[in-house]
Amino acid sequence: MTQLLRYVGHRLYTTWATFWFVAPFLVTYPVQWALSQRPAGHPYLHALNRAWSRFFIAVWGVPVETIRAAETVPAGQPCLYLANHSSLIDIPLLFTTLPGWLHVLGKSSLAKIPLWGPIFGRSHIIVDRNSAVSRGRSMVLARRVLAAGHSVIIFPEGQISRHPGQQLEPFKDGAFQLAIAAGVPIVPITMPLNHHFLPDVGGLRVRWARLAIIVHAPISTTGLGAADAPALKQQVYEIIASALRPEAGGVPGPSTFRRPAALPAPATDRAHQESADHQKTSA
Repeated sequence: MTQLLRYVGHRLYTTWATFWFVAPFLVTYPVQWALSQRPAGHPYLHALNRAWSRFFIAVWGVPVETIRAAETVPAGQPCLYLANHSSLIDIPLLFTTLPGWLHVLGKSSLAKIPLWGPIFGRSHIIVDRNSAVSRGRSMVLARRVLAAGHSVIIFPEGQISRHPGQQLEPFKDGAFQLAIAAGVPIVPITMPLNHHFLPDVGGLRVRWARLAIIVHAPISTTGLGAADAPALKQQVYEIIASALRPEAGGVPGPSTFRRPAALPAPATDRAHQESADHQKTSA
């Protein structure tokens, strides 16, 4: 009975969370589509997307633990936000937490998502990581965005971690070369729990779970050159990794109304049991 109630609860909460994510988007879709058509509309589109993110995270009823370093980037200063990537909820949580006009450097497949994808593709920076030309173009666009006074979000792992919450994937070099070339500070960000709420498992799996985001102190790139990029990359890697919570690693399993099958006894236990049975028979 407990297993059945848990299964029903998972289904109901998944339905609730999905509805309050999708419904506001569909209601505002015509406005978002219109705003995405011209650069002049992008500031309003960004404000709308920020409000959308804050709304559905609030309606989901999940507590958000936010920790900010005492030292922050001055207001109006563009920066490069570098965050670990562990969940499909990462971008909305960043939009909910970070100030200013934000541009996400996202993989090209995001722009292919029906309805939402084209809007994202027109208002953010898209990159095909398998194409050197696309990578170069995305860095040029990102530098223009920073020069215009806007901040950029990059996931330096380049993908969702295969061990979310426990281990980071190796960082790509582009973000650090970009920060040095543009002369903007880097703000490392750790999100250690997001994979519990909405893991990347190839399907929709939503579980009520608290979220957490740690915004670390900014790292200046003033005076650095291209040769300093590897050391800068290692420094940021260690800062982000230091706030992970390995005990919170792993993703929630699939929901089922059936009681999990009992695991087979270890071979040593079976041998002991067979020996005991043999002794009883002999007696």
